[in-house]
Amino acid sequence: MRPDDPAEIGRRVQRLRGELGLTQRQLAEPAYTPAYISTLESGKVRPSEAALRHLADRLGVSYEELATGRPAALGTGLRLRLTDARRALATGAPEDAAALFRALHEEAVTHALAEEQAAALLGLGDCLLESGELTGARDCFAAAERLLADEPLPRRVPAIRGRATAHLLTGELRYACYLLESTLDELGAAGLHDPDALLLLYTASIAPYMDMGAHARAAHAAELALALAPRVSDPALVAGMHRGVARTLIAEGRIAEADASLAKAQELYRQLHIRTELAHCHWMRGYVHAQDGDLEHAESELRTARSILASKRAALFTEQVEVELADVLRRRGKTAEAEALLRPLLTPADEKDDAGRDTGALRAGRGAVHAGGAHRLLGLIAEERGDTEGAEEHYCAALSLLERSSAAGDLADLCRLLGDLLRRTGRVEAAMDAYRTGLGHRAAPGTTTLGPAPATPPM
Repeated sequence: MRPDDPAEIGRRVQRLRGELGLTQRQLAEPAYTPAYISTLESGKVRPSEAALRHLADRLGVSYEELATGRPAALGTGLRLRLTDARRALATGAPEDAAALFRALHEEAVTHALAEEQAAALLGLGDCLLESGELTGARDCFAAAERLLADEPLPRRVPAIRGRATAHLLTGELRYACYLLESTLDELGAAGLHDPDALLLLYTASIAPYMDMGAHARAAHAAELALALAPRVSDPALVAGMHRGVARTLIAEGRIAEADASLAKAQELYRQLHIRTELAHCHWMRGYVHAQDGDLEHAESELRTARSILASKRAALFTEQVEVELADVLRRRGKTAEAEALLRPLLTPADEKDDAGRDTGALRAGRGAVHAGGAHRLLGLIAEERGDTEGAEEHYCAALSLLERSSAAGDLADLCRLLGDLLRRTGRVEAAMDAYRTGLGHRAAPGTTTLGPAPATPPM
């Protein structure tokens, strides 16, 4: 039975009146009659707000507590503990924070606090993203979105962005773009130009755009995010924007500007004590140095990122960094160390390590783009030592993973590698097929299949 059901309210009134030793007449006067109190206590009438406020005043409780059965400070206390759980996720292991969010969610359900339920589910979804439980994360974000169904769309944007991120990490790049773009269109059509919501959506769209090869669309999203940033007061949102924008600057060859943007994000995350995002900044700075040919500094930054993420037990992100670190190690001639990093990431999913945990996290449905990258690197290593059969096997495995994710740029590069290998081994027709496939991905990198870009909001 709902806590605001007339029978529940009636029972609360009767209990509180009994605890104070008041008669029905004493409680009713001067505004109401004893007969009305009797009818109310029997659950036969739904009291008006005015009646509830009168009764609450006479019974010495708050209006909210009498109307809902919840102590006045319960919602405030829950929100404070949700903040503490967020802090635990920022600084510690996701599974520890997940336990806090689950307990808070159960408490919010018990007291029918929909807003707090949604906040707990959003936090739990973020925990599951870090630990790589992408299906569970997606379910949490979807449940939060349903709880907020009657709220204005900007209130639902963090849940939508969470769902899009889960699909992105799964390798469903096109669907991630669809979620973000359709929400932007809906905000625009409704005239809901909320700066925080828009910044969150534009920043989140940069990664799938880049992975799909839609660089022009990513650059436009970055420009809009930069224009929105002065109207946003949340430093975490601004830091995320700087990190996202850096990726488009890297693609344009503006390395110094990208590094400066990452430095701004890094400083904000350091002030906010958000260690996972701080690790992502080290990760991206490693990528910047690698693109600029400074492999020594790239290795240092990636090792720092890996160390932070491993200490937080953020499993999926740790494994993704290890793929990029392995690339730098291979380029530095540390082939054995690179291979030792990569092979455990691709162990069959049903195998366990010595501690009985699942291994081989990177696979289709969970980190597919980086799984493809790991196979690509192992193919290169095999080719460098003359194992053409092993190289071909890894390239084909990578191709299968990346085709499902629509990662256009990576696909084109992989088709070139496979084509070169096939040509060197005398299979010219097969090589031509591989080159044609690569050219097809390069010709339309995520532009003809995404549909029209969302309308630009008024700034």
